[in-house]
Amino acid sequence: MATIKDIAKMTGYSTGTVSRVLNNKADVSAKARASIEKAIKDLGFQPNANAQMLKQAISSGVYVIVRGMNNRFLVSLLEKIQGRLIEHGVSTGVFFLNEMDNEIQTAKEIIRSKRPEGVVFLGGSSQSFSESFAEIGIPCVLVTASAETLHYDNLSSISTDDYSAALFAVKKLIENHHTRIGIIGGMPVSYSEDNTSRRLTGAFDALREAGLHFDKERDYVPCLYSLEEGYTSGCRLLDQNPDITAVFALSDMVALGAMRAFRDRGMSVPEDISIIGFDGIDITRYSNPRLSTIQQNVQEISDKCVEDLLLRVSYPRPASHITVPFSFVEGESIAWPREDR
Repeated sequence: MATIKDIAKMTGYSTGTVSRVLNNKADVSAKARASIEKAIKDLGFQPNANAQMLKQAISSGVYVIVRGMNNRFLVSLLEKIQGRLIEHGVSTGVFFLNEMDNEIQTAKEIIRSKRPEGVVFLGGSSQSFSESFAEIGIPCVLVTASAETLHYDNLSSISTDDYSAALFAVKKLIENHHTRIGIIGGMPVSYSEDNTSRRLTGAFDALREAGLHFDKERDYVPCLYSLEEGYTSGCRLLDQNPDITAVFALSDMVALGAMRAFRDRGMSVPEDISIIGFDGIDITRYSNPRLSTIQQNVQEISDKCVEDLLLRVSYPRPASHITVPFSFVEGESIAWPREDR
């Protein structure tokens, strides 16, 4: 039996475009529509009952669980995902949790009371999924962390390669002659697929490859992903190690809070201390100085999340695991140490 992927392969158009044609959406060119409709006829494609009733079936059935109330990056993802769902005629419910809350328990309660067709997890911890996701039987997508090693047929994931991105970030500081580097942000767990743990591992490996000494008790300060926590952790890092010349922050919100802390301590960025963030949220373009950061592709992550979830709700198929490339935004927050200028 032909599938939507077969149609996409034959025509060269994305599965999302094919889905829009199947659901009679207007935002498809005449050329694309004609090509896809011909392929549908040639392949003898027959949408199943769920596919034909896509809009009605999930018009109020997709819920988004956001784990991190003060994480502006997750909020930007939520806005994009909601926008894409609305374009498909799908309304959403949203639940905000603290970073230390259990998102799986919340999902179970939502499924029991709301009976959704699908769930999107933003900012979830892979460890929680490993422990108790097996009881959830509807299509779900974990965004910002990989679920590939969990092997759940109904749990897809869309993420950035946090390890490689963090490795790149710290190497960027090292390339700028920094040898006394601190790290702030995140609440590390033992589970290796947690995005915080992967970022930390990437950062530590970059330091180790460069032969730089790193004292985790002195040079790393964990914290939640918020401005307030970033400020507090920035102060604490300076108290623990006043000799640092550069900082890698595991999120932009943490970096921006730390920059304010450095200023209040009488230090200028990047003249006295350099800093690089992670996420690439919009506000970093307007900070003073502009923050150098690892940018995650919010648009692509959101598009792939919605496309995957809606297709699996309509056309039963195995979960997929997608890694979206990151990019580096050259801001104004990195310079050589004073002694090397």
